[in-house]
Amino acid sequence: MTDLNKVLSRMDLDQKIGQIQGIVPMDMTAQSTGSNVLGDVMYDVEAVAKVRPHGVGHLSLGGQLTADIGILRRELVRFQEAARQVSPMGIGVLVHAEGISGLVHPQGHQFATSWGQAASWNPQVPWTVGDIAARQSREIGIHLLFSPVLDLARDIRWGRVHETYGEDPELVTRMGVGFIRGVQGVEGRSGVLAAGKHFLGYGVSLAGLNQATTQLGKRELTDVYAEPFRRAITEAGLSIVMNSYNDLDGIPAVSNAWLLQDLLRGQLGFEGLVVSDYGAISMLLTSYLTAATPGDAAAQAITAGMDVELPSAAMTSGLRPLIENGTFSEETLDRAVLNVLTVKQRLGLIPGLAPSVSSDQQRPISDGEPELKAIEVAAQSVTLLANDGILPLHPGRQKIAVVGPAADELRIHFGAYSSVADGEMPFAVREILTGNVPGIEASPDVLPDMFQTRLPGVEPIFEEGARRLHPLAATVLGALAAIDTDVKYHNYGSLTEQDSFILDDLLSDVEDADVVIAVVGERTGWFGNHTAGEGRTVAHPQLPGDQTELVDALGAAGKRVITVVISGRPLLLEQIHTASSAVVLAPLLGPSAGETIANMIFGRISPSGRTPSTFPRSAGQIPLYHGHPIGSGYDHPHLKRYGYTDLPDSTPLYPFGHGLAYTTFDMSITDIRINEERLEVDATVRNTGTYAGTAVPQLYARDEGASVVRPVRQLLDFARVELGPGCDQVVHLSAPLSRLAYTWPDGRRGLEAGTVTLLLGSSSAAIKATSTIEVPEVFIDRTTR
Repeated sequence: MTDLNKVLSRMDLDQKIGQIQGIVPMDMTAQSTGSNVLGDVMYDVEAVAKVRPHGVGHLSLGGQLTADIGILRRELVRFQEAARQVSPMGIGVLVHAEGISGLVHPQGHQFATSWGQAASWNPQVPWTVGDIAARQSREIGIHLLFSPVLDLARDIRWGRVHETYGEDPELVTRMGVGFIRGVQGVEGRSGVLAAGKHFLGYGVSLAGLNQATTQLGKRELTDVYAEPFRRAITEAGLSIVMNSYNDLDGIPAVSNAWLLQDLLRGQLGFEGLVVSDYGAISMLLTSYLTAATPGDAAAQAITAGMDVELPSAAMTSGLRPLIENGTFSEETLDRAVLNVLTVKQRLGLIPGLAPSVSSDQQRPISDGEPELKAIEVAAQSVTLLANDGILPLHPGRQKIAVVGPAADELRIHFGAYSSVADGEMPFAVREILTGNVPGIEASPDVLPDMFQTRLPGVEPIFEEGARRLHPLAATVLGALAAIDTDVKYHNYGSLTEQDSFILDDLLSDVEDADVVIAVVGERTGWFGNHTAGEGRTVAHPQLPGDQTELVDALGAAGKRVITVVISGRPLLLEQIHTASSAVVLAPLLGPSAGETIANMIFGRISPSGRTPSTFPRSAGQIPLYHGHPIGSGYDHPHLKRYGYTDLPDSTPLYPFGHGLAYTTFDMSITDIRINEERLEVDATVRNTGTYAGTAVPQLYARDEGASVVRPVRQLLDFARVELGPGCDQVVHLSAPLSRLAYTWPDGRRGLEAGTVTLLLGSSSAAIKATSTIEVPEVFIDRTTR
């Protein structure tokens, strides 16, 4: 009998159930302070013994105990002490938090959101974010970071695109693996673990609706959508997975045995802990209607392969009677509890058992380190989408006017799962629960829909909160004015209203300007009046309010417009593109956004970001992504594709991997080497312009003769190359042949022998060189990872 089995054998039934349950501060009390943005949840750790007398498995929303991170450190110690008093053998509690853009806490160190990090096309960027988030988490007693998001986001109507690394399995994998390695450290010895989510297919729910069904076959799920998880497990040691909210072929992911056992543990070889997304098990009872009682919902989920209910214990509290009457097996419960105990032992939370992985000495975060790294991350992520030569500007040479509702706003640069959004939560929840929101009856029952609840007039409060949390962060206007003091600001355009400006007044105010910088975008978050965020699907993913009309009016009047778009997802920007001399994408860059944007506009940094998602021209093209199956989508390697008869152009506005620099590059394939296991390509990249810049060569492949339909192009590898004017460099790009593998008609997985076309380009559409190769058959056993 193993040590963990001995621990398990000493637990009674209620203690076992306690280990697979969460607790939230609201379980200890639901009161809150009357402060404005940064309210603390009032709680009593002594209440732990009352609400969880048999022990506590997990603490959810631990950061909500207090908005002061120093106090939080002390309070988590108190909470652990209280929990150990009631937990069997004094076993500690797993405390988790979120971390896609840094530790999610009002005082967490913040970076660009995941989609912004992906725009860097540099896996070291999410590594940096994960490293800082883990070090700060460990300092205050947090063990698990429920990040990264490994979903492929291919429907831009969905409000959570900004939490992902984009649409492509290779890019998502590389960025996700980078983040996990940053969190978990060398050989997983950081003392903090990452959790990959959401398993599986969440980012392509029907019509972009959050938590809706996903219409994908098992082959595509296995070969495409599971790829980031497959490689996170094998390449980064991912040991915690969170389920997704969708259903697949009528079976909810949270109770889907094929998904959680056959695919995850069987084909992908996962051996770790599976935790529920918040309320997912409850949805079997309340949303899907596949369970008749709370206990039934819990039994379905645990039997299918789930291990933990979060955030609290609404469903698993009904398991005891089912075990007593034989409806649910205690052996199945034991499996889940052992998975929990395995993680707790690894992190040193079981008295008397040495940690299974010894943690390295804590590396303190030095003063200024996170801020400096956040600037470096943002500088690699800001993306130049279009430029007719107007950029870069030079201070003092032109008269510059600035317009747009996002020009002097800080809040707009942050997404959900950020310090700012977390700081807004106590205020928003209090307003909802106390009946201060018009049209919403005060009741805890509204909480499942709180992400969709509008909070009239809250924008100034949220903006004040953002500035309070990040007092040194500059808005775009402030950063521009710091470089060129003659910049003139004119407050035109609205994020929420139509016809907010008088055209004659606008044109009169900017008449003398040589250049107009229009700063536009959409707000992203959990609460308030955002147009993007969790639970905020839109039918038309476009700039809200009258921002498009603002830019269009300036362009129609003959003004040279530089449009800065602040967004965590692709928007419909064809009118913006037509009316603008340059278009800059600022993909939720966080506190460094204003400074980064201004530095790029004035040429202090060269833009080097590349789009992690495809930008459509029309909502009717959605979902639109570059790696569509051959014979579908907007292009074909050998035939003319059917397009949309009411669109003059059915191709993307900005393709996947697109981004301009202040210089130009040429690329060529100079050597190809292939053996039974690996493909290697040498590419020469040359800077053909007059500015230094960063090229991002991208290697794609297309299988020309598989027995199943393959993607029209598949990203294999990429690199970032900094080159001075006239300089060139040989770049080594490579991939194992297994990267081209897929599920064959007979169910086996591998690569069939045949012809593969290699494509080298600066984007998925700007192909600079091609070559064909013959590949051998590569067979991969079903369970080989």
